[in-house]
Amino acid sequence: MFRAIAAVLALIPAALHADEVGRVGVDWVGNDIVIEAIPDPEVQGVTCHISYFERSLIDRFSNGNWFEDPSNASIDCRQTGPIVIGDIDRSDDGEVVFREGRSIVFKSLRLTRIFDEDNQTLIYLAHANELSEGSAKMSISTIPLYDESDD
Repeated sequence: MFRAIAAVLALIPAALHADEVGRVGVDWVGNDIVIEAIPDPEVQGVTCHISYFERSLIDRFSNGNWFEDPSNASIDCRQTGPIVIGDIDRSDDGEVVFREGRSIVFKSLRLTRIFDEDNQTLIYLAHANELSEGSAKMSISTIPLYDESDD
């Protein structure tokens, strides 16, 4: 029963759409590094770019494990316009801005936003989420919110 529920939850699409902006082939079997642009839905003027590894069919066939991609991801976020903060979660846990499945059931790549109010900084964390165990593979990017025109 638990596995059926987890399978259904994993197939629910994230509310936010990522646009593929680049794809780099890394070997002759068709494995690629994919780069996606993800605008923050609650913070106007912020766009994050995530890169991750996507396995080819040849790699999946030769190594088994048909349904899973690695959890590795890299992130960089930038101000791409005037920043306007909407109704964001201000807790220490932050909130998931984007989620994309990395296996058929148990693993997803997530982009979580945390607002560091004391330092006036938005923190974006790319990390894997697995139902069976956590993943230590992560990447972080920050955006300061101070007004540079006051200097």
